[in-house]
Amino acid sequence: MRTTVNIHDELLLKTKQLALERRETLGSVIEDALRRFLSQSPRVSRTAPTRLATFKGKGLQPGVDLDNTVGLLDIMEDR
Repeated sequence: MRTTVNIHDELLLKTKQLALERRETLGSVIEDALRRFLSQSPRVSRTAPTRLATFKGKGLQPGVDLDNTVGLLDIMEDR
């Protein structure tokens, strides 16, 4: 499959030099590096979603504006 990617100039130059030394194509060197990287990468395990504690109530208390940080601090510190 043909695709286009952006690779840092210095990294691309080193990869081209390696391909010349091995007498391989640039694509085969990149494919080999990706295969090695993917085979060594730890698998991401799915964990159960985190459950947040909730409390019953009637919503926000009078005068509480969640968009007003200073006001929230004042309320929490009983100013």
